[in-house]
Amino acid sequence: MKYILVTGGVISGIGKGIIASSIGTILKSCGLRVTAIKIDPYINIDAGTFSPYEHGEVFVLNDGGEVDLDLGNYERFLDINLYKDNNITTGKIYQHVINKERHGDYLGKTVQVVPHITDAVQEWVMNQAKVPVDDDRKEPQICVIELGGTIGDIEGMPFVEAFRQFQFKAKRENFCNIHVSLVPQPNATGEQKTKPTQNSVRALRGLGLSPDLIVCRSAKPIEMAVKEKISMFCHVEPEQVIFIHDVSSTYRVPILLEEQGIIKYFKQRLNLPIDDQPSDLLMKWKKMADRYERLLKVCSIALVGKYTKLSDCYASVFKALEHSALAINHKLDLMYIDSTELEHSTEVENSVKYHQAWHKLCKADGILVPGGFGIRGTEGKLQAISWARTKKKPFLGVCLGMQLAVVEFARNCLNWKDANSTEFDSDTKNPVVIDMPEHNPGDMGGTMRLGKRKTVFKTQNSVLRKLYGDETFVEERHRHRYEVNPELTHCFEEKGLKFVGHDTEGNRMEIIELENHPYFVGVQFHPEFSSRPMKPSPPYLGLLLAATGTLNAYLQRGCKLSPSDSYSDLSDDSSPEKEFPNSEAS
Repeated sequence: MKYILVTGGVISGIGKGIIASSIGTILKSCGLRVTAIKIDPYINIDAGTFSPYEHGEVFVLNDGGEVDLDLGNYERFLDINLYKDNNITTGKIYQHVINKERHGDYLGKTVQVVPHITDAVQEWVMNQAKVPVDDDRKEPQICVIELGGTIGDIEGMPFVEAFRQFQFKAKRENFCNIHVSLVPQPNATGEQKTKPTQNSVRALRGLGLSPDLIVCRSAKPIEMAVKEKISMFCHVEPEQVIFIHDVSSTYRVPILLEEQGIIKYFKQRLNLPIDDQPSDLLMKWKKMADRYERLLKVCSIALVGKYTKLSDCYASVFKALEHSALAINHKLDLMYIDSTELEHSTEVENSVKYHQAWHKLCKADGILVPGGFGIRGTEGKLQAISWARTKKKPFLGVCLGMQLAVVEFARNCLNWKDANSTEFDSDTKNPVVIDMPEHNPGDMGGTMRLGKRKTVFKTQNSVLRKLYGDETFVEERHRHRYEVNPELTHCFEEKGLKFVGHDTEGNRMEIIELENHPYFVGVQFHPEFSSRPMKPSPPYLGLLLAATGTLNAYLQRGCKLSPSDSYSDLSDDSSPEKEFPNSEAS
């Protein structure tokens, strides 16, 4: 097993996750089996109880793990399926060690950070690195480990010490450290500064780790003189200094790394049995990046949510929309709308925001209401859903978005004016959305209906079934504590809101579709977590197709979602007109 440790310096959020994912992509393109581990130094057991404003979205895995969003990057880039134990937190490690102490495993010993915590970290990494993550179920050959935070953080010290020891246990030819640092360029001078990187590398060396590669992040391409300066002061060869400047899309990052000779370096440094040139996989990435930058047609989607001040709050939703837009040769224009601003207010400032928000919503080609928790902003989401339904705007509701679509339909089509979810009004006379007692025991962490579950289609006449390739069932990831009340579904179906997908027992409503509407779909699951750059999520693809007026042509052609369909031709001359010759796009 080869281990690549990715650390960061100067600031957090510098792009370690994308760098780690890109390195994994490059090595996978060389024919190696790659897995990934993310270490988060916080004391929380997992990311499930975070506000999205704390660490971005909560990413859900097949096994129900609620983890850091960087694991989503790993899965999308590497097209693998990870597990909750691929996300290590301080809380998990300490809980593991304390449980062993209570069981008497350390009987007579004083339990300390060194060696007990550090040994637990190393043992966890070595065990999890062997777990197969590809469909072929073979043991990985390379494990990319990302250490969250920045070097020097007090929370990360036990992990740094663990890897200081681990580099000798694994042997030099099996362990490599990549340090990602920032090269700022102050506006006052316009000069790219290397001192932050020098200080960060000095701190890393002082803790016992020496970087094999220094990846310098910057807003603009870095000059050769800066590279030579970093090489001299950070005690590495010039070819060990890699530059990654801000690019138009993350698809470009693996290409930049490969162009700077990273394959040749890894081959020599880790003694890898690979060729110097990558396979067709990386060439597909290059064509995809090229095509992304040449897109001319634009599709605008309004995302109506409550965490709109930070784009990472809806990272997977954005990526799923982007994958789908790219598949049909459109550039995505994603407009974030704070749902509270759609709710009418008499205050002057809020009134201005109200009109601006409605202006965005009205000009959008499609509307998306994602998942969420809590009552704040729900009335605004209901207004957006009502607009989409009555104005025939393509609409996708995910999790809470689907539940609110049912509430809106009950209020305005069934005339149940007090219809609501028991999450927001426990005393409502028409509880169209109810809680699931077995998933609401009082504890907050890890108690929801989580992970991959089967959804069975109940009818042949379903748009989403066709988009999924006419499968009888699909498996998608869930994260919810409330569900549509199954006792009331017949009332909705009589009026045209069809529950076309149920769970395997037929008790839980998973998919809704509205009759006589271009695309009005709600799903209880979170399909964005399974979307991949070359395999876009069917519900999101359907939204983009409907928003661009090409859904009917796509369905008539009987297209199934697979790489050979969506990405059969990543050449320069691919165009929507060629993919959809009978559509409105032509």
